[in-house]
Amino acid sequence: MTAVNKTSAISSTDTSAATSAGQLFDRPTGGDRAVLVQLDQGDGQSERGLSELRALAESAGAEVVDILLNRRDKPDPRYFLGKGKTEELAERIGAAGADLVLVNHTLSPAQERNLERAIQCRVLDRTGLILDIFALRARSFEGKLQVELAQLRHIASRLVRGWTHLERQSGGIGTRGPGETQLEMDRRMLGHRIKQLERRLAKVRKQREQGRQSRRKREVPTLSLVGYTNAGKSTLFNRLTTSEVYAADQLFATLDTTLRRLELPNSEAAVIADTVGFIRDLPHQLVAAFRSTLEEVTEADLILHVVDAADPYRREHMMEVERVLEEIGAGDMPVLHIYNKVDLVGGTARIHRDERGVPSAVYLSAANGDGLDLLREAVAERVGTTQVHGEIRLPAAAGRLRARFFQLGEVVRETVTEDGDSIMEVILPKRELDRLYSNEGLSAPVQPLRTRA
Repeated sequence: MTAVNKTSAISSTDTSAATSAGQLFDRPTGGDRAVLVQLDQGDGQSERGLSELRALAESAGAEVVDILLNRRDKPDPRYFLGKGKTEELAERIGAAGADLVLVNHTLSPAQERNLERAIQCRVLDRTGLILDIFALRARSFEGKLQVELAQLRHIASRLVRGWTHLERQSGGIGTRGPGETQLEMDRRMLGHRIKQLERRLAKVRKQREQGRQSRRKREVPTLSLVGYTNAGKSTLFNRLTTSEVYAADQLFATLDTTLRRLELPNSEAAVIADTVGFIRDLPHQLVAAFRSTLEEVTEADLILHVVDAADPYRREHMMEVERVLEEIGAGDMPVLHIYNKVDLVGGTARIHRDERGVPSAVYLSAANGDGLDLLREAVAERVGTTQVHGEIRLPAAAGRLRARFFQLGEVVRETVTEDGDSIMEVILPKRELDRLYSNEGLSAPVQPLRTRA
């Protein structure tokens, strides 16, 4: 059964909860023949919106049978669509034999309920559709918990619409009390399940933090792959780490964060994390529920922002990713942009450097492997694992720092000047060089040492 066939977004993790919750919705039966609805507000984004909605629908397993475009300056407060378009939508549903309407906007509970009553067909807004895809894709225990929590929070805001046969203020004898009692019982049930999930996720979050502390103690650089969904993150991740993370040409192909070892030049290594893809109007419930997963991004030494170079909307998608990074507290993190799929636009693999000579972007193709060595080189420079070989000059007062170099066995030769300064030829990772100077309260050499061949 596909995700869009569900009549309730509650996970089957808790059988009793799912059974009861499945009775909450007195609404039309769902299916997979869908009509897409897009509001055109004259901002030139309707074509892009419809393209993305179709991709989301297909990712959920829906068959798109018709598309309705409604030109309005703002949504109708009652039906979201205008009255005439609502009637037209009902006619199109009948003509196409559709059993599901997917709206590419966030609907209020009242709008969703009113529209369903008017067209006699199940309605799912953008938030509900994305949540459904996440439920379909989640594989790990943590991922399933996170998705279920997001779904329950979403359902809780729409709980009242389900009880069309037991209105709170119906006024009929024998209906006032039971309706209110049942509604409160269901709210308590959802509230209990939400608290249960939050406690479980808190334990997972604690375990993740312990893992991060262990990596920090061992001073292992950490990287985090982020990007708009379907930019090629998982394909790149598999190429870099020889892993077998599921990768496909569909939105949200993978959800579960995976950590792997990444070999860098000069026998150095880092830990790289493949995270969930971002998308425009990513539901806030998902951002909140995936907090522990997204903390892998905020704790990384370097964010690798993967961009689909062949995407005509890449600039807008980059801005959306940057917005989400800002929302989770990673807006000021160091970023290396990776322009993937350059083979589709006739480009060549290369490193772009800023005015200081620091790598700021890498152009590559994860599909054929072009540019992966350049990416490893750029990452090594950015996280300071690049092996440097050159001379440093230490004042006579820096005796403790001089001793540390010798303890590490990084000194090739040393000469002492007439004024007592030490000139030492050293070979060590740049990150280690910076750390040694920082521990002594000194600034590392301004002039970079040459990279060891």
